[in-house]
Order: sequence, then C-alpha cells, then structure tokens
Amino acid sequence: MVSRSTPPSPKRPVGTVTRGTTNPNRLRRMDRWIAAAHGAALRRADAPVAVDLGYGAAPWTAVELLARLREAAPAVRVVGIEIEPARVAGAKPYEREGLSFRHGGFEVPLERGERPALIRAANVLRQYDEEQVAEVWQRLCDRLAPGGLLVEGTCDEIGRRHVWVALGPEGPRTVTFATRLGSLERPSDLAERLPKALIHRNVPGEPVYAFLRDFDRAWAAAAPYASYGARQRWIRTARALAADWPLADGPVRWRQGELTVRWEALRPAG
Repeated sequence: MVSRSTPPSPKRPVGTVTRGTTNPNRLRRMDRWIAAAHGAALRRADAPVAVDLGYGAAPWTAVELLARLREAAPAVRVVGIEIEPARVAGAKPYEREGLSFRHGGFEVPLERGERPALIRAANVLRQYDEEQVAEVWQRLCDRLAPGGLLVEGTCDEIGRRHVWVALGPEGPRTVTFATRLGSLERPSDLAERLPKALIHRNVPGEPVYAFLRDFDRAWAAAAPYASYGARQRWIRTARALAADWPLADGPVRWRQGELTVRWEALRPAG
C-alpha cells in the first residue's frame, strides 16, 4: 500500500449503512491502546485529525475518542463520519471545539488537502464479505497522512472483548487482542470478535487458528498463577506465547488485558 495520491471524492459516499449499534465506553480498550501506541505521533503532527469512521446511531464513540486522544495529544481534532444522513443530523448538536460530524463513507471526506493522522473503523466491516476487506483497507490507508494509522476491528456490545488490526500506509502491521480479564474463561473466547479479515480463518491449517490454540494452551498452563489474579495469569500466558510467536508489546500493555502480535504471523494462508 504505497499510493499517496488523494482519491477524488465521489458524489455518493462509498459503503453501505451499518446497524449502527453503539454504547458509551464500548471502544474504550481500543481508544486507550491508540493513545498509548500512536499518541507520540499525534503530538508530533501539525494540526492532527482523527476520524471516527462509521460511529453509528449515536455519537458517543466520537465524543469519547476526542477526550481520550486529547490526554495524549491536546491539539488533535476528531471528525465523525457516517454514511447515514440522519445519524449525522442527530450528532450535530454534539459538535464543539475539536469535534465535528460529516456525511460520508470510505472516501473519508475532509477539507481539501487534509489527511487524517488516524482513522478508527470499529464494527464497520463485519457486514462485508471477506473478499472486500483488502480493497477497503487500501482505500483507507491511501487517505492517511504520512505516519498515519488505521485501526480496524470488532468488539462486543459493551466492550469487554475486542480484536483489531493496526495498519500503516504500507499495510497491516499488528493484531491486538484485548479483554476484560475478569470475564475471560479462555483466550479463544475472543475468536468471535476477530475482524472480518480473520474471523473465517479460524479453522485448522490457518495461522490464527494455531495462535488461538497455543494461546489457550498457555493460558491453561498458567492456571497456577490464577491465585494471584487474572492479570498475573495473563502476563504469564503472554510470556509463554512470546517464545513461539512474534509479540509486539510487553508487560505494560499485558497488564491492561492486551496482547499484540505481528500481522505476518497471523496472515491468512493462501
């Protein structure tokens, strides 16, 4: 993914209307990870813009994204983009300094010449076919500013379980698994929240299947650490996984109930 030209904005938004399900704090795990992983880049950027793409029937996720990102990068602005005009109209009363809403889709309509330093697309691609994902990723990555980040993934309705892919202009980089540890029976419970690019690949012979199998085995082997709490068990599990899988994070993030692995290790086979 190396194209740097700005695609022309079509007259009609690109994409289809989603269900629009949203709840306050649903994306808190993703937001906190973005602030930690991308906050320094946002601080370095000149007038950084973050896009909440497909924020849904209510604007809560965009409002919260602004608050969380500004803790890491006070100059950031957030633009919520929705393909359903009625949702944009409903969000307009929530506009304020640093927060605005626009009608649009995967073309990511911003001011002329403006490129986002961040695009977050949560629970947007679930209704699409797997074969469409690469094209959408390409389109969104082509809109990024230099050094920009696309985060695309899926979570449950109240944000306890979440899996996302982080991509740069060159393509996918990492996959992050995040959960409320107290509600987790086994790591493979997160399989139901795999992003569209991976969810149908959780079958024998695919890397993501092997990873989740090893994740469960390491979790089971770490059972003695459960007496010290689920967090210590998760950290022990991550340390064991790191012997065979290319993890991209460490104890600071593991303590948050996260684990990030390099995309190359989970890339779909064939």
